[in-house]
Amino acid sequence: MKIYTKGGDQGTTQIYVDKPERLGKQDIVLECYGTLDELNAHLGMLACELKEIAQLQAVQQIQQQLFQIGFALSASSKLTDDNVQQLEQQIDLWQSDIPPQTSFILPGGCHSAAQAHICRTIARRAERRMVELNQQREVPGVCLRYLNRLSDWLFVLARVLNFQAGMDEPRV
Repeated sequence: MKIYTKGGDQGTTQIYVDKPERLGKQDIVLECYGTLDELNAHLGMLACELKEIAQLQAVQQIQQQLFQIGFALSASSKLTDDNVQQLEQQIDLWQSDIPPQTSFILPGGCHSAAQAHICRTIARRAERRMVELNQQREVPGVCLRYLNRLSDWLFVLARVLNFQAGMDEPRV
């Protein structure tokens, strides 16, 4: 597969929905794709920081599921509410292992926790873009639920990473 097609040189690109469609690169559909891609790249950076194999595998699974969201926006997806429930179960498990949160927390701490917070903020932006897209085109509800829960998952992961590193969480 060639990496360049020259098809987008005039500011449009083709997406695949029920029938192929050309859109301006500023279109909200492409804004959603781009934000998901940015989140995926930052998750890749986070994965490089993780020492615990279970955390690494969880992040890599999430990267795959973000592609499923992209497929849901364009053609087909295998993302299900089971994927949302897996995030919830992990959040609950992690929260049982760390001290309860008693104040607002600033992003930071150890490097991997700070990276998780960056991913969290991008997940929130991806969710906002997808809500905007949903006003123009139907977005599967599971995609919105997944991104909402993912930002929570990333917040708790940051707390876990700081706890494991023995770092105090920066508090407001």
